[in-house]
Amino acid sequence: MRTTLTLDHDIVAMIQRLRKRTGSRDKQIVNEALRRGLAQMVSPESPQTMYRTPSVSLGRCLQTSLDDVADVLAWVEGESYR
Repeated sequence: MRTTLTLDHDIVAMIQRLRKRTGSRDKQIVNEALRRGLAQMVSPESPQTMYRTPSVSLGRCLQTSLDDVADVLAWVEGESYR
């Protein structure tokens, strides 16, 4: 099948790099890229495994209440933070 494609500049640059590296013709590069891309689009997507962050005990809170930011800053940095 013969068709005309309008390619973006970045795609043309990639094709030119591949042509220099592999010595293949533009037609071969475009056909291979379409085969790979279409195969990925057609095949069902494999389910991704969910990453779980391991939990770590940090021990008890050293400050009695974290509701008052000024108290926490005074405790961490000393009264001179003000």
